[in-house]
Amino acid sequence: MNSESSSSSSTCGLQDAFKAALQRELQQRALVGAAPGRDELMRAAAAASRELLAQRWAATQAADARRGADAASRRVHYLSMEFLMGRALSNALAALRLDGVLQAHLQAQGQDLSTVLEREPDAALGNGGLGRLAACFLDSFAELGLPSFGYGLRYQYGMFAQGIQDGRQVESPDDWLRLGNPWELPRPELRYGVGFGGRVEVDASGARRWVPAEVMVAQAYDFIVPAHHSERVSTLRQWHAQAAAPIDFQAFCRGDYAGAASRQVAADALNWVLYPDDSTEAGRELRLKQEAFLVSASLQDLIARHLRESGSLQNLGTSNAIHLNDTHPALAPAELMRLLLDEHGLPWDEAWAITRQAVSYTNHTLMPEALETWPVRMFEALLPRHLEIIYEINHRFLQELRQRFPGDDALAARVSLIDEGGNYGGERRVRMAALSIVASHRVNGVAALHSALMVQTIFADYARIFPERFHNVTNGVTPRRWLQQANPALSAVIDGAIGTAWRQDLSKLQALAAHAKDAALIDSFRSVKRANKQRLAERIRRELGLAVNVDSLFDVQIKRIHEYKRQLLNLLHVIARYQAIVANPEGVDGRGWVPRTVVIAGKAASAYHMAKLIIQLAHDVARVVNSDPRVGDKLKLVFLPNYGVSLAETIIPAADLSEQISTAGTEASGTGNMKFALNGALTIGTWDGANIEMAEHMGVDQMFVFGLRTEAVAGLKSLGYDPRLYVEQNRQLQGVIHAIAEGDFCGGDSARYKPLVDKLLGADPYLLMADFSDYVATQAKVDAVYREPQAWGEQAIRNVAGMGWFSSDRTIAEYVERVWSPASLKA
Repeated sequence: MNSESSSSSSTCGLQDAFKAALQRELQQRALVGAAPGRDELMRAAAAASRELLAQRWAATQAADARRGADAASRRVHYLSMEFLMGRALSNALAALRLDGVLQAHLQAQGQDLSTVLEREPDAALGNGGLGRLAACFLDSFAELGLPSFGYGLRYQYGMFAQGIQDGRQVESPDDWLRLGNPWELPRPELRYGVGFGGRVEVDASGARRWVPAEVMVAQAYDFIVPAHHSERVSTLRQWHAQAAAPIDFQAFCRGDYAGAASRQVAADALNWVLYPDDSTEAGRELRLKQEAFLVSASLQDLIARHLRESGSLQNLGTSNAIHLNDTHPALAPAELMRLLLDEHGLPWDEAWAITRQAVSYTNHTLMPEALETWPVRMFEALLPRHLEIIYEINHRFLQELRQRFPGDDALAARVSLIDEGGNYGGERRVRMAALSIVASHRVNGVAALHSALMVQTIFADYARIFPERFHNVTNGVTPRRWLQQANPALSAVIDGAIGTAWRQDLSKLQALAAHAKDAALIDSFRSVKRANKQRLAERIRRELGLAVNVDSLFDVQIKRIHEYKRQLLNLLHVIARYQAIVANPEGVDGRGWVPRTVVIAGKAASAYHMAKLIIQLAHDVARVVNSDPRVGDKLKLVFLPNYGVSLAETIIPAADLSEQISTAGTEASGTGNMKFALNGALTIGTWDGANIEMAEHMGVDQMFVFGLRTEAVAGLKSLGYDPRLYVEQNRQLQGVIHAIAEGDFCGGDSARYKPLVDKLLGADPYLLMADFSDYVATQAKVDAVYREPQAWGEQAIRNVAGMGWFSSDRTIAEYVERVWSPASLKA
């Protein structure tokens, strides 16, 4: 049998297995009285797909267990507090090549595939870019055949569901698991105890052993992520907390039912919410317990698997990589040391050598305040043995440091794993980023500028001590979800222009550049874009009751709401544009206004008052602008609530302009910027994060770059930045600030946005006033190009052509080469 007929036979067999599994699932649901509606069809299709993926999972695990010492990569264990997976059914069907089979079945039932896919809730296991990056990486782990596990927590209510009431963000539980999750595979045999509190005892031999006061059980649930060009899969293993002893029976018998359930409630709280509000002591304690729970369960699982396969801990570090996605899992080195020392009896030096071989760390921020630290007193109360181990790591590290840099006590204080209180009002704290760096064999940033600034600023001392540890791996996104699935029509157009090889090797997109001036291809790009804009416009009308002009320029900024991401700068431009339209309805040059629909989406952290105020301002401005008959279709402002992966999959293909406008030097990388450009949106952005590398790959003249660069930002601040000077010199900016300050958008309530105005005219830490003029001028350049459809279309094609390097497949290949391969340990 030749390969072609073998492949055909395999495909037919898979289709038959899927049909049988689907029929079985539907019959089982009918037996319990479930109506055969879209929800049940979705759940039946998911369960049938999961059954096929489970077979691939078993084959993948068997193959990984057989791999030899000469394998190209160690098994990767990727620890992250977030995995923002989005919907899974469309991805599974595409990977299994079963979308057509299900479509035919649904059509016979009088249903449509797209409407059934819409019934699946987003898995609420993340919040923003950190979680979406982790999800892209799992996809690439599978695609590249990398032995791997992602490890996270099984949040019952996600971060929160965002609603809007009277223009204000309101939070409610995101109850995505209320009907169960058809994708997860419970692993009842995988249960590990995780302790908190208690004391450390010393036995007769001098060995130290932790006796926790409280023990919870981590129960494993697996989510399978398939490859699209092989039968390999990757695994997201999520931990669900349970009480070791569910109820206090004596308390129950006394009638103290709340007391009897207290242990179960404490365990449930770990499962409830991603990033509990940390404005309270209880919230901060819960966050630390979540992080410790994730780390301990994951490392116990890793060690158990390694011992099953290898029988010895000696090669644990050379066979396994433990990667920390930011500082949330930074307890991993201390917990691994505890397990090796206390549970498996290894001597310190051997345990430390294994830990150093295994652990690596990715930093995602340049903001010192975003680097996690925890009070020593909280460690003493919750994790006393871990604190002892951290003290010992720190003692040995500082001892070596003083030998290399004798007499430099200031350096020792700056790099110590313990902040003695100078930065925190006298409170001693554990520095989690410092622990990650000292324990890792490799540390990376996520864009060239970010990695350079990382070693020049926040980690400059560590880079001086460990120069060989630091490197850059620029982020990427999976083209399978973010182009092939999110934008199938554009994918088909690209296939017609350059063939299908790009679907497996995104670098092949560069061939599009040769066709950038092709009028027919430009027309095809524009046609696809307009259809995607129509789909988004229908959603806006359905959800908000607002009609928008499909032929207007769709100007989009979607990301978590934060001051450094500068959604407020976007709003300042909207206000300036609104005022200019009212003053000059025919445009300043008599050519009329390029109509715009500005779309914003994103969540503000529940305790982040300033970010929530920005959301409120967006709604107040939108209410005025959208109802002003003098403006009409010339300008609309839209805030779409409850931003998530599925909403992004509708917004991104429809965007004409991507707003990537963070203050230079603040955005680590960004991945939304890549998704927009991959889908043919042009970018207006600062010289920050991965914007720089994107511009270099597509051509700097293909991006609308504005604003102060990193060096200029630092120079301006060092000279003494005064934002009022910029306002005084710019009449347009004066008008914008005056309108906000006087309450023009909120019925004359001049107090409502006083905190925003005071900050803009006071410290303005993210330099909105300094960048406003250039931002507005660059937006005028955007208008000029949009007036010329051929020029805009050519630029859109060049944007897509330049995005081939920004695949997460390339990113993961670099991690393997530099960090996770056995050879990387010898470098």
